[in-house]
Amino acid sequence: MAKRSKAYKAAAEKIGEDTVYTPAQAVALAKETNPSKTDATVEVALRLSVDPRKADQMVRGTVNLPHGTGKTARVVVFTQGDNVAKAEEAGADYVGGDELIAKVQEGWVDFDAAVASPDMMGKVGRLGKVLGPRNLMPNPKTGTVTPDVAKAVTDIKAGKIDFRVDKHSNLHFVVGKTSFEPKQLAENYAAVLEEVLRLKPSASKGRYISKATVSTTFGPGIPVDPNVTKVVVAE
Repeated sequence: MAKRSKAYKAAAEKIGEDTVYTPAQAVALAKETNPSKTDATVEVALRLSVDPRKADQMVRGTVNLPHGTGKTARVVVFTQGDNVAKAEEAGADYVGGDELIAKVQEGWVDFDAAVASPDMMGKVGRLGKVLGPRNLMPNPKTGTVTPDVAKAVTDIKAGKIDFRVDKHSNLHFVVGKTSFEPKQLAENYAAVLEEVLRLKPSASKGRYISKATVSTTFGPGIPVDPNVTKVVVAE
């Protein structure tokens, strides 16, 4: 623990006091300041000027990261009939119907994404209390309730992520790993930022993104200029 604290402090000292960075600078600095010897996840947090308690200000969407997340997502598919084989061929980690639903109802959530065919949603809907708080509930708006379960699995495995503003108006998403090149991280950041901006609710007033931070799993937060909405990627 002491070594980790020292590494964290050393990393924090590399971040300029009262300095805000462009997104491209921030992701590059996140790589440099990673205090862990592991290939850490690079994360982004945005504070939005929305009230998520109001339906017309809920920000939720999906985006395909051009360079993926650096992690192979574990995907479960709730389906039946011919779709079972199709989901398995697409690379789903767990596929099933009633038995799989019962397993999740008992508290098993050892997966990163869930997909369901429409004919299963009557039963999958019962899993709301288990999957909802973990942002794992299949939803037509994110493409995870679909008759084409194979495509949904393929997209998720390729780096498709979904995001949703939390009750504190914060939005969190992953842009890759510290093993990525700075350009790859910046391009992933740009892809998500473009979609977040596109989804700006008309009811949102003032500056839409009021605060932005980039960090690694165990690293310090790096402040990003929220006024920069166009990510310029250095070659």
